[in-house]
Amino acid sequence: MSRRRTVILEAAARAVAQRGIRGLRVEELAEDAGVSTSLIYYHFQDRAGLLTHTLEFISTRAEQYTEPATDPETDPRGHLEEMLLLELQDTPVVIENSTAWGELRATAVFQPELREHLHTATARWTDYAADLIDRAQRHGSVPPGTSAEDAADRLTALVEGLSKRWLSGTLPLDRARELLRGALTAELGPRP
Repeated sequence: MSRRRTVILEAAARAVAQRGIRGLRVEELAEDAGVSTSLIYYHFQDRAGLLTHTLEFISTRAEQYTEPATDPETDPRGHLEEMLLLELQDTPVVIENSTAWGELRATAVFQPELREHLHTATARWTDYAADLIDRAQRHGSVPPGTSAEDAADRLTALVEGLSKRWLSGTLPLDRARELLRGALTAELGPRP
């Protein structure tokens, strides 16, 4: 990805997190990114294209800051737990990303053109979580009767919900992380 394109997407993610999608103005975005509006339209064709690429950018950036130190081959359950807990960090990039993700998810209710891209990004996350749960079952750290797909869907949906409550000020971050740890035990059983 070119540096200019990255700068535009960083500015778009920041704008969505700060002002919401309704507050995203291409002219203001161009000014924030230090580029012309025509360059934005050149790279993304239209506002819908810009939103789609912003969603992909946010998803990719989340994969970078949620990369656990725990090895998925030797401790897939630990890798999963760490990956999910890293979604709940009090850092500027996580706050911005999580806020923008929530805004894009909410907007997809009213803008169907975002749904397919949101579905793809969500599926990539939940499929990876399900794969880690499958591996953890083979390693003996998750009971064999656990549905990996169901548990992955519930856990990732919970992370999104906890994130919204934390970011909206209705749940302290420590409590959100505590609830997630409890849910991991409830879904996957106690660690052996």
